[in-house]
Amino acid sequence: MIDQSSTICAIATPYGMGAISVIRLSGPKAFEICDSVVHNKKISDKDSHTVHLRRIYDDKEFVDEVLITIFKAPNSYTGEDVIEISCHGSLYIQQKIVELLIKKGARHAQPGEFTMRAFLNGKMDLSQAEAVADLIQSSSKSFHDVAINQFRGGYSQQIDILRQQLLEYASLIELELDFSEEDVEFANRGELLSKINEIQSLIKSLIESFQYGNVVKKGIPVAIIGQPNIGKSTLLNAILKEEKAIVSEIPGTTRDVIEDYINIKGIIFRFIDTAGIRHTSDSLEALGIQKTFSNIEKASIILFMVGLENTPEEICNYIQSFNLKENQRLVIIINKIDKYENNILNNCLISLKKHVSYPIIPISAKKGINLHEIHDFLLKTIENIDITSNSIIVTNIRHYEALKNAYDAGVRLIDGINSGLSNDLVAEELRQMLYHLGTITGQITTDEILQNIFKNFCIGK
Repeated sequence: MIDQSSTICAIATPYGMGAISVIRLSGPKAFEICDSVVHNKKISDKDSHTVHLRRIYDDKEFVDEVLITIFKAPNSYTGEDVIEISCHGSLYIQQKIVELLIKKGARHAQPGEFTMRAFLNGKMDLSQAEAVADLIQSSSKSFHDVAINQFRGGYSQQIDILRQQLLEYASLIELELDFSEEDVEFANRGELLSKINEIQSLIKSLIESFQYGNVVKKGIPVAIIGQPNIGKSTLLNAILKEEKAIVSEIPGTTRDVIEDYINIKGIIFRFIDTAGIRHTSDSLEALGIQKTFSNIEKASIILFMVGLENTPEEICNYIQSFNLKENQRLVIIINKIDKYENNILNNCLISLKKHVSYPIIPISAKKGINLHEIHDFLLKTIENIDITSNSIIVTNIRHYEALKNAYDAGVRLIDGINSGLSNDLVAEELRQMLYHLGTITGQITTDEILQNIFKNFCIGK
């Protein structure tokens, strides 16, 4: 059982030294505990949403001069009395104040407990609470926009509308069950079927948005592949504008996967430099090559690097071995063009275009020639990703699973209505849809679900 009777405290800013640190105190004894450490100058008689300069003492020992911000219930983040103490960022001072608050009657907060209390006190629903964690972790504008929309309740409103529509029909079906002996029909089956199909369409669109949600949250995986010494690591370094990967003339230098990120127009691209593809007797290099093929499977975009010495037949054979999926994008990168005459390059391009339908970009990773074309290609891959501040996009795997379960119940419900399913079974499938949608926003939840959600939060949030 979740205990809300205690007063909790924790450092709300990242661990480490800085100019200031914020310590949060929330619960029924927040003001009493705060008054006990500032001695003669009480905080409890001050107005909410005001800031006060105070000195904190451990008995008679001076600890620090701080700013204390007051939030009185219910007008606070948690819905409880909340105190935020802004102290100097010394690790000693931070720890000393927390220890002092605990000595005076508070307890150390569990991960995400402040946000959990906000949910339990009706300050936000469960999907909004989860959006808090996404806001903290947002590493791009698109991720921030999606998280802020969810935090403001845009996502919740959509789910609530769907549940309300289902509840109306579920109530009528339940009423029919109460009057089963009288053979009455309160819920028109044609109207119910039409409404369920409409709801299913909306749920399906939310489910499909999850793939965009992963893009927004984790970045688009881009694998750089090719034979050893073709310039994969050089290209990675050139794109990142940083010496991230080791560049060597010795084949097989890259044996492990090297990853890094770049932000292009608010979308994160996650670049993966892989081991060169070739036959080798080196067991470590062989493991790296295995990882290369594994990363090809996971990548959304594949930059396949080749040289002018590679024949069109060789290139086609390599591409065939990748076993590309329908949703994967591949571009052929011809590297080291600075070593060849223009006529040789043009003849090679003409020949290759006769054999492949994939885009071809000739570059020199070392000289930085035509790298902008790779940039342009990446931008084209996100043209269909319409992410605005009002977009309703699923980024949470828990929500995705709940929506899938609700959709599956809807499929069974439609099949059941069409086949003349009995009212009690129709009612059960409606209950299932309502249940799974309710778990997203927290209308239906358990302590176990809550603890699982909030365990990954930072302590002070």
